[in-house]
Amino acid sequence: MNKLKNIVLVFSSLFMFACSTTSDIDAVPLRYSEPRFQTMAPIELDVEKVEVISEFIPSFTRPNVEHLFPVSIEKSAKLWAEDRLKADGFSSNRIAEFIIKDASVTEEIEKSEELLQKDRLKYRANLSVVLKITDKSNMSAAETTINAWRELRIPVDTKIADKEKYWNDMVYKLFDEFNQRMEKNINEYLNMYVKNNYSIKEYQD
Repeated sequence: MNKLKNIVLVFSSLFMFACSTTSDIDAVPLRYSEPRFQTMAPIELDVEKVEVISEFIPSFTRPNVEHLFPVSIEKSAKLWAEDRLKADGFSSNRIAEFIIKDASVTEEIEKSEELLQKDRLKYRANLSVVLKITDKSNMSAAETTINAWRELRIPVDTKIADKEKYWNDMVYKLFDEFNQRMEKNINEYLNMYVKNNYSIKEYQD
């Protein structure tokens, strides 16, 4: 009889452990990571080095909510520069500065005008970056600027787990656009500093 009791107790313990383990797994939050562009060919610049500088200072107060996002726009911009920009002119006197001016997200409530419709949360993600190339020998400089943004509207009662999915998707779409526009601008306006780029930009008077 005691042996049977012990078997029942062991089985009960295993069952409780299994339930507990499943519950713990369900409770683990989804992990997100910043977008990367390592599979794309780097943009080789005829400069001695690439410096990544952030001038963006988060306020940590509403309406700014970038600090609540599971992925950081500021960090994503730094990683973009790491993945896509390569210094390939070590004997030159030029440096490239990738300057992050803005990497903010704001939140506001949009009141519904319809009686049965829910209020909505409106998010706006902003990314402003300047890529500046300076020739230290004659102090000449050239630069290009990208201002990219995305907006998102979701019901005001959206759960935090769902919000994070929307936010993550928002950042990825923002950087898909930024990546295309920045590469295009570099090849158009900084083409004389791009290795193996023989296109010529014609400027209008």
